[in-house]
Parts: sequence; C-alpha cells; structure tokens
Amino acid sequence: MAADRPDGSPSGELTRLAELHGVAASYRPSPDRTVTASATALTRALAALGVDAEGPDAVRAALAAREDARRAALLPPTLVRWSGGPVPAALAALPPGTRVGVTTEQGEERAGVEDLPPGVHRLTATAPDGRLARCHLVVAPPRLPAPPGRSYGLLVQLYSLLSRRSWGMGDLGDLGELAAWAGRALGAGFVQVNPLHAAVPGSAGTPTDPSPYRPSSRRFPDPVHLRIENIPEYAYAADRTRLDGLLERAGRLRADALGGPDALIDRDTVWRLKREALEVLREVPLGPGRRAAYCDHLAAQGQALEDHATWCALAEVHGPDWRRWPAALRDPRSAATARARTELRDRVDFHTWLTWLTETQLADAQRTARDSGMPVGIVHDLAVGVHPVGADAWAQREYFAEGMSVGAPPDAFNSRGQDWGLPPWRPDRLAESGYAPFRDLLRALFRYAGALRIDHVMGLFRLWWVPEGLPPTEGAYVRYDAEAMLAVLVLEASRAGAVVIGEDLGTVEPGVREALRERGVLGTSVLWFERDWEGDGRPLPADRWRADCLATATTHDLPPTAARLTGDHVALRDRLGLLTRPAEEERAEAAADAGEWLDLLARLGLLRGPGGGADPDSEEAGVQAVYRFLRTTPARMAGIWLPDAIGDRRPQNLPGTWDQYPNWRLPIAGPDGRPVTLEELAASPRLRALIEAVRAGGPR
Repeated sequence: MAADRPDGSPSGELTRLAELHGVAASYRPSPDRTVTASATALTRALAALGVDAEGPDAVRAALAAREDARRAALLPPTLVRWSGGPVPAALAALPPGTRVGVTTEQGEERAGVEDLPPGVHRLTATAPDGRLARCHLVVAPPRLPAPPGRSYGLLVQLYSLLSRRSWGMGDLGDLGELAAWAGRALGAGFVQVNPLHAAVPGSAGTPTDPSPYRPSSRRFPDPVHLRIENIPEYAYAADRTRLDGLLERAGRLRADALGGPDALIDRDTVWRLKREALEVLREVPLGPGRRAAYCDHLAAQGQALEDHATWCALAEVHGPDWRRWPAALRDPRSAATARARTELRDRVDFHTWLTWLTETQLADAQRTARDSGMPVGIVHDLAVGVHPVGADAWAQREYFAEGMSVGAPPDAFNSRGQDWGLPPWRPDRLAESGYAPFRDLLRALFRYAGALRIDHVMGLFRLWWVPEGLPPTEGAYVRYDAEAMLAVLVLEASRAGAVVIGEDLGTVEPGVREALRERGVLGTSVLWFERDWEGDGRPLPADRWRADCLATATTHDLPPTAARLTGDHVALRDRLGLLTRPAEEERAEAAADAGEWLDLLARLGLLRGPGGGADPDSEEAGVQAVYRFLRTTPARMAGIWLPDAIGDRRPQNLPGTWDQYPNWRLPIAGPDGRPVTLEELAASPRLRALIEAVRAGGPR
C-alpha cells in the first residue's frame, strides 16, 4: 500500500495526490475534531478515478503526471459563467494574445464570452504558442426566482395513497385527483411525492426492492404508477373479457391492501396485473395523432431511452442484475448488445411505449395541479443515486465509479457510518462531458415537475465514497465541482420555470447552505430539529426560522407527528429491538423533547382543542398546533405530511430495518391502523380541521 506509516495513515505524497484529484485526505465531523482518511480509502478512491496509487513509486509517478497535466492545461474541461457576473478566473488567466471563440448551444459562432445566452456552449482557446484547449462553458442565470408567494401543500408517498379506483397501490390517476381536490377545495399550492423513478424489477423468488430511493433509473419513471383506465387505447381494446377479469383481480388486490391494520401493499402483484393489461392494450393501434406524439417522444429521448428499454428487455431474458449477464452484454455499446437489441426489438419497443405512457400521465398530473390553481403543482423527488444492478448503472457505466458506494461517515447518530449501496458518479467524467448525464436527468424530470426536491443535496458538493467490501468507516469524501453542478441545476430549473428544494438535513459542511441560498435553492427545515443549537438548545422561535425553505413537521424517514407526541415511535423501536439505551431513558428523552415544543405552542396560543374545542391536551390538538406554528414561520413553503392529517402513527420507512418492518409498503391509515382511501381522506373531518388550522395560522 501507499502508506509509509505504521498506523495506516497516508504518506504526504499520497495525501497530495488525493487532494489533486478531489479526494479529501481528512474531514471534520464537528468543528473541534478532524478525522484522517486511511491510506486504503484514498488508494481505493483514486483507483476508481483511474489513478494507480498502489505503492510509493506509483504514487510519485501519478503525482508527477497530475502536476504536469495541470501545468500544461490551458483550461479545465468545464467552466461556469453566471449571467452578468465576472469572466471565469481560468479565462482571465489565459496567456495574453489567446484567441477565444464560442459555439453556442444554438449553433451561433461568437468571438469572446460576453453577452452569451444561457446554455451549455463549446469554447475554444488558442494560445500564442499554439496550444489549443476546448471546454464546455455553462452560462446560467445568477439565481432562481423565489416561489410565487407563501404556500402550503401536502406531502405523500404516492404508493400509499389508494383510491377506490387504484389497483392495490396509489397511481398517477390518484395523484391527479389529489392535486385537483387539494388545489380547488383546500387552497394548497403543491403536492410533494416520493421518487417515481423506475425500479429494479424482481426476479424469481426475489421481490422488487420497494425503496423508491434505490431505483434502476432516475431519468425514466416506473410504469407501475400508470392508471390503466386512463390510457386512451383502453376504450378500444378488443379483449374485454380479459380486461374485465384483470379489473376484478385488481379489485381484490385493492381490498386486500385496505383490509385492516395488517394490510400491506403488494407492488409485485400490482405490476403483474398491470403488465398483463398493458400487453392487451398494446394490441390497439395508435391513432395518427397518438402515433405522431409517440414518434416525437422517441426522437426527443434518443439513445438514452433506447438504452433504458434495451436494459429492460435484456433483464426479462437474463435477470435484472446486468453484472451477471453474458460478458459481451454488459457493455451497452458492444456488437453483441446491438444484435440483442435487434432480436428483442418488440420488447424494446414495448418498454419505450411504457415510458411514453407514464411520462404522459405525469405531465397530465402536473397540468391538473396547475389548472386547480396551484402556483407550484407537483413536487417530484430526485433520489441521490441508482441501484448498482439497474439500467442507469449499465447504460452510463463509464460515468460511475466502479467498486465504490455512496454513504455517510460515522457521526453522533451512527457510530458505524452508513453504506447506501449506490454507485457514485465520477466527477472527472462528468466535467469532461459538460455534465451531460446530469443535464439530461434534470431536463427529463423538469418536463413534468413544478418543483424538484433533491435528496441529500450536499451531494452536489461532495459524497462519501465507501470502497466495496470495506465498512463505511473506511471511506473518504470525494469532491464535485459544486459551482458547475449548481449552474447546471439553475440553468435547467430556470428553463422549466421550476422551484428547487434541497434536502439539507443532518451534518452539512460550512458554506453549503449559503451557496444554495445564493442560487435560489430552498432548504428543508423539520420542526423537531429546529432548535437554538448555538444557544440554550431550546425550540427555535418562529421568527428565527429561515425563509428560504420548505418547512415540515416530519418526513418519510421520521415518525409521524402523532407518534412523536404520544411516544409511540419509541415503543415501536423498543418492540423491534432497535433501542441503543434503556427504554425508560429513550421514553423520558422523547417526552421531554415533545414537552418543550408543546410548552412553546401553548405559550403562543397555538395549542387549542380540535376545531377550537375545549381539549387542548388531545393528541389531535397537538398535531394542529404544530402545523399552526409552521405557518407562523417565514418559510416560503410549508408541507403537511398527509398521514398526519388523519392521525397515522406509523412511519413509512424505519431506517436501520429491513425484514423487521414493512418499509415502503404501508397504506395511509387512521389512528387505529385501518387503511383510509383517498375518498375517505377527502371527507375526513379531522383533515378538514387541520387544514383550517393551517389556513388560519398564527395565534388568536
């Protein structure tokens, strides 16, 4: 190894080499503590970036090569110019007499970089000594505009929202109904949903991974969310008997998912039924207009959609893990893959058709939301990464760091660190491409999103890389060009007229929140974490909350508000054996935490009986008070966790569990655990009372 110290710490030369490639040799989990990365972590991270650092001689050779390349380079592979801002420092530092030309995204030739339109342009610099450099120039607006006014909205995991029409899990028809009702009847400004990315399908004996945060593809949506009856060809299908039989089976599946406190969503069975129905609908010829729209979709998506559909077709034959396919098929550009694509042309077309149908219904949902009066509409969620066996990891293989996984270092909440099992993008390859994969991903999502929530937005700045086979403690931070990532994000969001929300919870390195705020990216503030951490540690007064955020009471990874107030979340973890301290200590701490917030809410006059009644000590009164408080903060957006509105006490996901808890499979339920339909939600007096409390806001 490259360490020359007995304790395994890196040598000075290895540290220098790592830093030159954006691999941090140390990190600070707290202001008063610095942790040095191991030589193994640095060596493995460098290897994933194509740098040999195995041994002192290799380190010295790689270091010399890197420093020579930096001295010889006229420009980095990607530059950023904020509209109206100064010329990038790298351009200003070019040798006198260097000629600079730009080919704009629109194909126009320009001399110099002044007054360029927003876009990703190609820049060429020719130095007097003959050296030539070509790079990408991202020109972006200086910041995104603020959301229109202050608004509140609903947060929901779409699969959990069943209606009397859905097939055993919430679908895009339900999303449209929810948005239309919330906008017209409740005055809501948005509906935020979980990631709707395409999942890695299950195989024989192995169910689909239910987590929406470990998708096969982030760019393409999952057709399991389709409302079958809303597909125009449904009305013209010839095999009505078969469709009627599928509808009957779907009704039984829906009844099972709504059957009682132990009811669960069976995603795989839902998809089997829908896939069978879709095979029937595919026999219906598209009309001329629909055919033209489909052809336009194929042309617009190009190679990316072809690759995605090819992976789906190959997965039907060889299983979903492309790493176990025949060697020649592991390369999306191989001759064998081209032949397989031709042989499977019918299945490839089936999957491109599914993507088109799904994106059409996603666009319909956003249009419905805006037509209902919502200023934002649907807020979609972008997962931090993709599954290593899925379509994106196969189709974009050159952009992913082999042998690495994204996670988190040890901290006060998890002494062992975290490994999320998601391969990271290589920052060098992103920069060389002008961030093409990131641009394409954002452009695809913004086609049907009024806003985009970016999970773990700190990943635009750095990610914790964990070498395969090693524990998360043996990782290292790898930096990305945050300015370029932000410029691409602001560029694509501004083109779409969309809002961007960053999930910036947990440990955030200094300067990140400030950089996001400067560019108009909202943060995320969760009530239970908003305390005066630099002072007395008590709940943070409303007037000291930040304005540029989405304020919420909870998230999919946290207990519902009713569970917080009653202590049910501690009881649940105790039953599952997840507590790290005696249950009495955990209960006492949770009660003290809730008690401090309830005392503040009472002092502010926000704690009243449900609907203004006489029992301010009820759990329902506490939930209403929490949301009243959120509306007294300056937050531009306030989100109501939809299960909170009817007293659901079960988290949708319980971190640290797998088989012990039905993560991502619970339908929305009332306080008794009985699932509740969308229609019942819309008629719920409890929900109406909460909405009135939120709309009124503030103390009496």
